[in-house]
Amino acid sequence: MADWVTRPATADDVEAVAEVRAVAMRADLERLGRYDEHRVRQRLRDGFIPAHTRIIEVNGALAGCVALRPAVDAHWLEHFYLAPHAQGRGIGTAVLRELVETADRSALRLRVDVLQGSPARRLYERHGFTLEEEDAVDVFLVRAPRP
Repeated sequence: MADWVTRPATADDVEAVAEVRAVAMRADLERLGRYDEHRVRQRLRDGFIPAHTRIIEVNGALAGCVALRPAVDAHWLEHFYLAPHAQGRGIGTAVLRELVETADRSALRLRVDVLQGSPARRLYERHGFTLEEEDAVDVFLVRAPRP
């Protein structure tokens, strides 16, 4: 696995992260007939909250991001994207493992939304997320904290 770290996001990261999202989600969105070159980036811009976001860097370069947004009954795991050069190297698994361990220590329930057919669903299920509900486009998963 490559050397990776996370750091707090800043407002200046938004465009680079929007680009990572567009590239990372393109295949799944095209498969579902929902890819729009502008919208894929704008949705990230509209939901980007630096205070809830960590930037993932690999060998000193931006490779992705992940956000954990507090809500009433859980924390939403959002904007978890890795650039193609960082995928398949165990980085996503390691980042998710850290988030899950932190949530368990804090007794936090986690929620995540993935696209139908996305391979990311298997990653979340391996870490204890279970199906909460789904529709034609989205799959909503939840993970209760473990002692």
